[in-house]
Formats: sequence, structure tokens, C-alpha cells
Amino acid sequence: MERRTLLAVFLAFVVVYVYQAYIAPPASPAPTEQTSAAPTAVAGAALATAPAVPAAPVAAAAPGPSMVVGAEREETVTLETAQVRAVFTNRGGRLTNWVLKGYLDRTGKPVDLVASGLSIAQPLPLSIETDTPALTARLNDALLRTQVDDASKRVVFEGEDGDGVAIRKEFQLDPASFLLSVSVSARQGTQPLATGLVWGPGLGDLGATTGGGFFSRDTSRAPEALLQNGEDVERVSYSKVVEGSTARTGTYRFIGIDDHYFIVAALSTGPLTGTFKALSHAMPGQEGRERQLLSVVLRQQEPGKALKLYVGPKSFDVMKGIDGEFVRAINFGFWAWLAVPFLGVLKWIYGFAGNWGWAIILLTLLMNIVIFPLRHKTAVSMRKMQEVQPQMKAIQDRYAGLKATDPARQKMNAEIMALYKEKGANPVSGCLPTVLTFPVLFAFYSLLSEAIELRNAPFALWIQDLSTHDPYYVTPILMGVAMFWQQWMTPATGDPTQRRMMMFMPVMFTGMFLTLPSGLAIYYFVNTLWGIGQQYFTNWMLGPMAVQAPRPPAERRVKSVGSGKTEKVERKS
Repeated sequence: MERRTLLAVFLAFVVVYVYQAYIAPPASPAPTEQTSAAPTAVAGAALATAPAVPAAPVAAAAPGPSMVVGAEREETVTLETAQVRAVFTNRGGRLTNWVLKGYLDRTGKPVDLVASGLSIAQPLPLSIETDTPALTARLNDALLRTQVDDASKRVVFEGEDGDGVAIRKEFQLDPASFLLSVSVSARQGTQPLATGLVWGPGLGDLGATTGGGFFSRDTSRAPEALLQNGEDVERVSYSKVVEGSTARTGTYRFIGIDDHYFIVAALSTGPLTGTFKALSHAMPGQEGRERQLLSVVLRQQEPGKALKLYVGPKSFDVMKGIDGEFVRAINFGFWAWLAVPFLGVLKWIYGFAGNWGWAIILLTLLMNIVIFPLRHKTAVSMRKMQEVQPQMKAIQDRYAGLKATDPARQKMNAEIMALYKEKGANPVSGCLPTVLTFPVLFAFYSLLSEAIELRNAPFALWIQDLSTHDPYYVTPILMGVAMFWQQWMTPATGDPTQRRMMMFMPVMFTGMFLTLPSGLAIYYFVNTLWGIGQQYFTNWMLGPMAVQAPRPPAERRVKSVGSGKTEKVERKS
């Protein structure tokens, strides 16, 4: 029974893997480095429109009256905090760089969340959008007067032309986090202009790496739109944006776009409309490879009201310090209830281990110590099941000639259950620890794939990023060998066919772990080694197995009516 249960779980596991790895379309691969070359093809789609089509160039600024309030030349302003270096241009008061000092890309440079290497037709982050393309172009191209207060990390851009078209943008960085306060107002004469604030396309994290989607090949996850309005977090995939979902209107706990490890989102908004756009950027010199990006336009119903943006890493502690609900933007999935506590304990262990790989190993050992009694009890039960195998086989042989629908087979089941009860064997407990490891495995996978703390985190020797697969496949192979060892020494409580199928399980797991995060392979390898050691300990403690001789074919046990005693009754063939 326990072998069949485990086999069912294993087969379901295999089906999910095969589908995701070989049938479901993989996400577009991430480029390995940034490039400033112009793209060979650009496509875009508003969230409320049809699939992506080549994007029209942004309307050029029509010649207009000279600026009454403004600047004579383009210049940049840099504001820095301990976490961020933000570079603004006075041409439209927009953002050219948002550099995260504590996070590096694959080239070893700090991550810049402003996408580069794109067509000039794409607007810079913090551009504005009006109902008139020509007016939008004029406002975003205007050279604005700059006022900087470096002490408060604040910059103000102002401008007004001879037609009375005026704009004011105010940005202020939070010195202790990744927050940016944005206030934008525009008017034509005395009439306020309805404007939207643009972020995108983004994000610019070209160095993000991951173990892939759920048991899929090693790719960076495509960006997605996400928002929380009420209790639920809605996630709109890149493909859904391209297909043409509708714009979202409401008051949001957060709304924005993210990629695997970074996010830009407006927090605690008033009433607004968020419209997402998709951009497919063909990589120069890399035929067939595309970079997928999203942008968002936020239109507030109260013009000029300050908007708080978070532009930074999806770090659980940082986001929780801003808003306890904001951490739900980290997509731990169904296993969040288990992955989040694991992450807390893992970070606590890392505090004194100083290495994320050793922290994973220590956490694995700690978990196995906690479940040691359960595993020991299960091993004892499996030993008892192995001891009664000859007697159970004799019972099954006596009824072998009966059909499965024959009522007499109920007697066989009753005799087997009576045998289990007499010997204290439990046919279910043998697979319980293995089944319990699956939630832990899935939770660990979510944790290792999503936690930014493990991004680019080295362990030792050839493993320099625990969030990606082992580049030389050493840990998956060692794990497979350990699984073979564990299966070989596990007491045989099922029929030979099932046991041979279970011996194939290490092969499948090894194949799956070749593309999964190396941190996950380390966890499962250590977990398997512990199981082997505990099985040897249990075997030593229990001593040699007592072999139970089967009953003679003409003998069976029955209950004496009224006496409650068990006696032997002879039956002639």
C-alpha cells in the first residue's frame, strides 16, 4: 500500500516535470550582458489592445514658443543614498539611471533598473503622458529649470513656455530605503492637464538569473504586471498583456511591474488607472533571442498628488518594513506558508554561518533532527512489515485464484489486517516521511528560486550561485547516487515490480535536478545522506531481522465466538 501511494506521488511529480520541461513553452532566455546597440526590432502593445505590433516612434516635439521658465542646455542631476544612485536629466525631468549599489549583475557591475540598449522611441522612466501626443512630446523634451536640495535628497524641475504650458516635477529619495516620492503637475494657462506617469520599459535587470520556472530549463522569468486591490494579489503575465487584457482602475495597496528579483510599484495609491504595455526587444547579434519588457502608465484622479514608488529588490525584510502586505509581491506561490518561515530560519543561520550554502546544510540537518523520531518510528514499522512479508505472501497465495470482484477476497483482506494488527505493523507509515519531504522540497524550491538573498550567492569551489543549477552537475549526480544507495538499503515491503520501479526514481530525480537550483540539490543530497545514516542506526539498534515462517497452507486463524481468544483450526483441502 505504501509503495503504491509513493509511486502515485512520484508519477504525478514526473508528469509535472515532463510537461514543464519539454511541453510548456519556455520563457525567453535572458541576455548575459547589457548592450547599448540599437535593437533590430521593437514591438509593443497596450494592455487594452491587440497583440504586439511594431511600435511607432514617439512623436517628435513640434517647434513651439521659447521657454519662459526653463534651462538653456541639458544637464543631469545625481542624488545618492546608501542604497541608490539616481541620475535625472532636466530634459523633461526624467530618470536616466537608477543604480542599486548592493546588487551586481553577471558582469559584476551594479544593477541599473533603467533599461538600456533600447530604441530612442521608448520613453525614459518618469516621463509624462497626456491625451495629446504632440503635447506629450513637447513636455518630455522641454529643458526645465532645476532646483536641488542634496541634504534632503530632493530635486524639482520646472518649466513654462510662451503658450502658458507649464510643468512641475518634484522627486525625493528616502535616504533609508528604495522609495521615491513623485509629484507631477501640468497646466495649460489656468487649466490643469490630465497626465499619466510612465515607468518603462523595465526593468533593466539584465543580470538576473534563476533556476528557471517550475522544473523548467534555466531561463530568466519574463516580467509581469502585479497589483493588490483588496485581499488578493493579481498577477498578469507578459503573454496576457500582449494578448490584450484591460487596464486596471481602483485604489491599490501596490501596483506595478516586476521581474524575477526586482520590482517597481506605486504604494498605497489613491484612485488611479494603471495601463500596462508590452515590449519585445530583439537582441542585436543574437538571432531568435528576445528580451521581454513591460511598462506601466499611472493616471491619478487627483492631479498633483504625491505618489510613492518603490524601485528596488524584492527583499522580504525591506518590503516588510515598508508594508506588511507588500511582501506578497514576492511570488512564493502556494508554499509561501512554509517558504517564509524557512527563509527566516535560513537568514538566522546565515547570520553566524556567513555562507548561504552552509546555512542550507545546517537548516537541512536541523529539520532532520526535528523529524528524527518520526523517521525512526517509520523505520521500525517498515522493519515489521518486512518481517511479516512471508506470512502475508502465504495468505495472498491461498486466494491467488480468485477474481478481484470475488467476495471471498474480503476474507484475504481481513486476514492480512489481522496479521498487521498482531505484529504491530502499519502499511501506511512506511511512506509517510517520504511524502512529508515533498512539501519541504517544494517550499525549498520556491525559497531558493525567489529569495533575492540567494541571487549570485556563492557556496564553494565551482558553485558560485546557489540560485542556478550546478554548472558541472556534480551535486545532482552525487544526490542520485545517494538515492540509489538509500533505495537499495530500504527494507523491501512491496512486490518486486514496484521495488524495481522505485529503484528508477533516483534516475528521474537526477535528471530533474540537473536544471534546478544548486542550493536545492545540496539540500536534497544532505537530506538523503541523513536518511541513509539514520537507517543504518535503526538497523543497528533493532539488530538482526527476525524471519517469520509462513503458516502451513491448511491452517488459518479465526476468532472463537464469545471467548475473544485466537485458536488454530485445521482445514482440509
